[in-house]
Amino acid sequence: MEKDGGKLPAELAVENFKYSEKNEQLVKKSFWSKTKKFAGKIPFTKDAVAMYYCAVDAKTPLWVKGIAFGALAYFISPIDAIPDALIGLGLTDDAAIIAAGIKAIAGHVTDEHRQKSEKFFEQESSG
Repeated sequence: MEKDGGKLPAELAVENFKYSEKNEQLVKKSFWSKTKKFAGKIPFTKDAVAMYYCAVDAKTPLWVKGIAFGALAYFISPIDAIPDALIGLGLTDDAAIIAAGIKAIAGHVTDEHRQKSEKFFEQESSG
């Protein structure tokens, strides 16, 4: 896979995510239902939940919210580069976008966001 300036396509994509009220509304409406469906079944869900908590944090800068909500909207959107229904492949593009999003905003995903993510998964596994 050819890289542009050392960056993978997913990294280039998330850098172009700008804040969008439409993405924020989509994520706030549908994030938890999709996440609960995949919780514990795919490795990047903890990162996605931490990213969600970062995105909804009032202290998070708008450009960070843009990347986070954009990546999370891609994750929950039924229209993907690779449909989620394709077992084994369907979530690879989602994972790449979430990983690139986390990398792009790493300094803004705090220990508090990660702790809230851990708490969510503890509740899911005991519930």
